[in-house]
Amino acid sequence: MSITEEKLAELRAALEEQRDNLRKEIEEQGGDPDSDDAEIDVERGFADSAHATAERARTLSVMKALRANLRWVNRALKKMELGTYGICERCGKPIAVERLEALPWAILCIDCKRKGEGR
Repeated sequence: MSITEEKLAELRAALEEQRDNLRKEIEEQGGDPDSDDAEIDVERGFADSAHATAERARTLSVMKALRANLRWVNRALKKMELGTYGICERCGKPIAVERLEALPWAILCIDCKRKGEGR
């Protein structure tokens, strides 16, 4: 079943909201949402202690996850522009609307996803 224009608009709005939220979170973590660089702004003169090192590692890990999610969301929005959104990248069949509602940036149908996981 193909996606209706109404459902596509709903999914686009959800993806755009997710993109905006991710960009805001990246900025709040001290990063640049337009860069793939994992670097963050750190306060000058901050003592380099084990705690500071651990906090920086945690922040970099969070930043990496946020950037990865932002790439997935942007990829889905690009696929919408190209007219290929909702088509499985492995088998070429439509991705179930229910799957796209749960994971709007899905690129594989559930069958191909399961096959990839060795199920």
